[in-house]
Amino acid sequence: MNRQLVLDLPLRQALGRDDFLVTHSNSAAVEMIDQWPNWPTYGAIITGPPGSGKSHLVEVWRQKSGANFVPANSLTLESMVQNSSLAIEVIDTFDERALFHVLNMAKAQGQHVLMTAQSIPSQWNLEIPDLLSRLNALPVVSILAPDDALLRGVLVKLFLDRQISVDESMISYIVLRMPRSLEAARAIVSAIDQRALVERAEITKPFIGRVMAGFTNPELFDSEM
Repeated sequence: MNRQLVLDLPLRQALGRDDFLVTHSNSAAVEMIDQWPNWPTYGAIITGPPGSGKSHLVEVWRQKSGANFVPANSLTLESMVQNSSLAIEVIDTFDERALFHVLNMAKAQGQHVLMTAQSIPSQWNLEIPDLLSRLNALPVVSILAPDDALLRGVLVKLFLDRQISVDESMISYIVLRMPRSLEAARAIVSAIDQRALVERAEITKPFIGRVMAGFTNPELFDSEM
């Protein structure tokens, strides 16, 4: 069979509020974003596993608030000086003094800070007690493991983003056999797309089954993609 070279081109990802799929697993986080700027305090925290949609919600909030974005490990004392609001992704060790300073500025100046993390602040092994106190004063909402409705919706959206037409039976076939994570959904759709392009193959249920047979290692879905 002739094989086709595939260009590694980035896909356009829609990040507007209407493009975020809402189900029971993420509705609390979506509601919090929708309530801005009428938050009860100067910040909020969204927790959830990698690939659960935290970054998407941050982008929705940034479009609404005009906030800047910075990973926590790049946070400095000056991070908030030029910005009315700030989105912070907590993924690693970071300067606790800088975060404490940013939170104090937000509280004093009526600004807002939105943080995302995989766990709650009490599990961050913080060394500054006053920082933990500040963080514990913020509302925390969690994105839960995806339910079937979310997995189905995400799969449909991922295929549409790649301009691939699939029917409901194919979506059901994948959902019944895939690991229960959005990371797995992204990996599977990407693999189906790439293999179909390389082999110039029609995407059918047997074809999808052959592609998914290669996804036997759960570690494939443990990291951000």
